[in-house]
Amino acid sequence: MGIIIGLLVVWAVVAVLGIVIKGLFWLIIVGAVLFVATGVIGFVKREALSRRR
Repeated sequence: MGIIIGLLVVWAVVAVLGIVIKGLFWLIIVGAVLFVATGVIGFVKREALSRRR
């Protein structure tokens, strides 16, 4: 679970850098997409682990 949280932090930083540095709009998009994808994967894995018990 620590890896998921770490990735979420990294993607949030990438998105913020895209906002702060004008001209790097694509970083906002990439950061947001990866943030959402990581969150969904983390949620699905958590649900799968809780059903196993």
